[in-house]
Amino acid sequence: MIERVTATDDALELIEKLKDKFGPLMFHQSGGCCDGSSPMCYPDGEFRVGQSDVKLGEIGGSSFFISKDQYEYWKHTQLIIDVVNGRGGMFSLEGPEGKRFLTRSRVFTEEEREQLK
Repeated sequence: MIERVTATDDALELIEKLKDKFGPLMFHQSGGCCDGSSPMCYPDGEFRVGQSDVKLGEIGGSSFFISKDQYEYWKHTQLIIDVVNGRGGMFSLEGPEGKRFLTRSRVFTEEEREQLK
């Protein structure tokens, strides 16, 4: 099965560390406002999602959402959530860890796009 969002081993390791500290988590792909365009990590339910959001899938057992507008731009790509050293979004839980989540992407192949239908 083709997944619209995946995570690297490093990202999954950080997700587990954050789950140990904060409990269940959720992610929302920021649209470029206060914290740029980056995956934001919150305690599950702390970020209110609505009809203008699309659930892409799960990473590390945590739901991952994106706005409908962004989804329209990125629907032909797989989002790959990674982690790098540095300070990320001030509202995202990983900030104090000295790391930040980062979105990488790749374009789906024709075959993968057909499977996603």
